[in-house]
Amino acid sequence: MHNIAILDDFQNTALRFGDWESLRERANITVFTNTISDEDDLVERLQPYDILCVMRERTWFTQRILSRLPNLKLLASTGPWNAAIDIEAAHELGITVCGTASSPTAASELAWALILAATRHIPSEVASFRNGGWQVSVGGDLHGKTIGLLGLGYTGGATARVAQAFGMRTIAWSQNMTRESAAKHGALYVPKEELFASSDILSVHVRLSDRTRDLVGAAELATMQPHALLVNTARGPIVNEQALIDALRAKRIAGAALDVFDQEPLPATHPFRSLDNVIATSHIGYVTDESYRIYYGESVENIRAWIGGTPVRVLTPAKREISYIAQSA
Repeated sequence: MHNIAILDDFQNTALRFGDWESLRERANITVFTNTISDEDDLVERLQPYDILCVMRERTWFTQRILSRLPNLKLLASTGPWNAAIDIEAAHELGITVCGTASSPTAASELAWALILAATRHIPSEVASFRNGGWQVSVGGDLHGKTIGLLGLGYTGGATARVAQAFGMRTIAWSQNMTRESAAKHGALYVPKEELFASSDILSVHVRLSDRTRDLVGAAELATMQPHALLVNTARGPIVNEQALIDALRAKRIAGAALDVFDQEPLPATHPFRSLDNVIATSHIGYVTDESYRIYYGESVENIRAWIGGTPVRVLTPAKREISYIAQSA
């Protein structure tokens, strides 16, 4: 019998998605609904398990942690890649790592939910309504405004299509972008400085890497317009957190709409929770019914295949990701 642990199932819903019952004859399954940040406590929890099903980037598996889990043989990760797993270390330790496909639109849809909520002051209007009040703000329009996209991958491209449906001018920049690649998404490629200076809304859609960490810092925020909104549904460390807090406190930009943070879960006393020009959600960009069906459905398939001796969707140092878009999506 194998021992499987499903980690960080915050909503306690993982068993609703995927055919976990098909594994019951070969494995014992345990679900954990909280994250452990202390290394020793985490290692103690995970010692009995040879298979871990991990939600991308909720628990970090460094070389040190992996080396302290001698029973671990399979990391079944959700998503096409997982920056929280040291792939090289896992490979050296003989731990198989598998990934899954991902919804191509879930994060982009949340970006638009945040943009609309911030532009039309939805949180304060809802709060007023629930308290017996009526109109308390004057919202903005999207038509005719300029949205700047920092990145035009699969989420950035989806965001661009919606922006054009709203009648917005769409500009874009990233380190690898060209005028031709931007034009394929109906966007105008501009230099980085112009992206920040000209955008009424600046939305982040690049992947976190050594090259993109702190890509948006004090200098970039200083060039933004005072009425501009910064939206980040990608990864927290792409935007320098302290620089953003300073800009928001000084009202150098109008506000931020955030779904991702340097530390997750975000501490209860963090400034983002109390700044009046921030609206935020708890990294729910990929937390949708369709995404979870892909993630956990394919994770079960990956575990079953590995137990059967024919691993699928394997991530290695040479092949660090699989196709983003599920065939069923």
